[in-house]
Amino acid sequence: MVKFLVVIFISLVLIFLNPKKIFNPIQKILLEVAHPFQKMFFFTSKTLAEGFEFLGSIGSLKKENEKLLKENNVLISQVALLNDEKKENSMLREQLSLAPKKKFDLVSSFVIGQDSQYLNSWLLIDKGSEDGIKPGMPAIAYEGILIGKIEEVSANSSKIILLADSKSAVNVSDSETGARGILKGEYGLGIIMDMIMQTETLNIGDMIITSGLGGDLPRGLLVGKIQEIKTTKDKLFQQAIVVPRIKYSELGIVFVIKN
Repeated sequence: MVKFLVVIFISLVLIFLNPKKIFNPIQKILLEVAHPFQKMFFFTSKTLAEGFEFLGSIGSLKKENEKLLKENNVLISQVALLNDEKKENSMLREQLSLAPKKKFDLVSSFVIGQDSQYLNSWLLIDKGSEDGIKPGMPAIAYEGILIGKIEEVSANSSKIILLADSKSAVNVSDSETGARGILKGEYGLGIIMDMIMQTETLNIGDMIITSGLGGDLPRGLLVGKIQEIKTTKDKLFQQAIVVPRIKYSELGIVFVIKN
């Protein structure tokens, strides 16, 4: 078998090398026979080469697309951030124009958190002791509307206890009649003006403001308006249910009165 293969190999070499043109007729026949196969092998190898090249280009395009997608996501994120900052700056300018800047030394701040159980209980703002904020300072919304007091302070944030919280107690008066009382929170559900003498006059729709008694809050900060008037069970005092001027849960910017 080996000898046969060797003979075949030598014969083919002699035919294709064709010394002295002896094997011209045989060589011509073999070339004619091999031509279709040669053509097929040529196109097959060319197609395979182009296929591998195409697959390589797909891989390259995939990497390029992934790179462009990442760059696009970064740009989208930057645009969103800029739009958010633009919106915040616009809100701040608008509310600063309505804040009583001439009357008080104010620190403007953004709301960064709120009570998840009772939305009217407390807020967290992005300013703290590094901005001169201290516990007990009043917090207001635009147009001088009182929303609560600072309870806790860290370096860069503060917690505001809202008027509707059960721990809140503020000296207030009726702006129309001068009737005085204590504004208390109802566990995040609302606010009520209590301890009003029976001799005092109250009217539904009257505005309630801070009275300035006690010295912890300036006089004249707006709280809300009277919605309902009732008498305590012992008949000694009057009470008034007060509706805040704003929804605490919707606040995005608040101001802290420093002086």
